[in-house]
Amino acid sequence: MSLQHKAQVKRPQRLTARFFNRHVLKVAEDLLGKYLIRKIGRKIIALPITEVEAYDGPRDKACHASRGKTPRTEPMFGPGGRFYVYFCYGIHWMLNIVTGPKNYPSAILIRAAGHINGPAKLTRYLKINKSLNAKEALPENGLWFEDRAVRIKKSKIKKSPRIGVSYAGPVWSEKPYRFTLSPE
Repeated sequence: MSLQHKAQVKRPQRLTARFFNRHVLKVAEDLLGKYLIRKIGRKIIALPITEVEAYDGPRDKACHASRGKTPRTEPMFGPGGRFYVYFCYGIHWMLNIVTGPKNYPSAILIRAAGHINGPAKLTRYLKINKSLNAKEALPENGLWFEDRAVRIKKSKIKKSPRIGVSYAGPVWSEKPYRFTLSPE
C-alpha cells in the first residue's frame, strides 16, 4: 500500500451528540449506511444500518411522546444521542436513538442492520434490553454508531409509511417516515 493510498483510508468516526441534535427526519435519512456497533464481552459486532423509522415529537400521533412525558417515555425528552429502549407486546425490546434538542421528544427506531431484518430480531441478536435505556451511545456503554465513510446516493433511499402505526390515524400513519436503503 502506498503512502498516498494510506492517506485516503479514513478511520471510523463515532457519531456524537452533535449528529443526533438535528431534526429527526434529517438524522433518520443520514443514519442509513452508518454502522451500529455492539460490544458484547470481547466481541465487537458492526452492522450497517439499512432501515429506520422516524417519530417526530408530541404532535406525531404514532410517537409515544404524543401522550406526554411518562416514566416510559422520559428518555425521549432527554438530549439527542441517548437510547430509548422499550418493551413491545410484552415480548420484544425495541431500540431507538433520541434526536433533536432536549425536551423535544423525537426518536428513530432502528428496524434493520446488516443481515438482520426486523427491530425485534435486531435487539435479540445484539442482546439489547432495558439496561441501555437512557444511556448515551458510547463505546463505554457497549453500543454506539460509527460513520465508516460509506456514501449513500439519495436515489438509493426509499421513503414509505411506517409499519404498524394505523392507530395514529390516516394523517400520521401515512407519513413517509420510514427510510430504507435499496439494495445495489
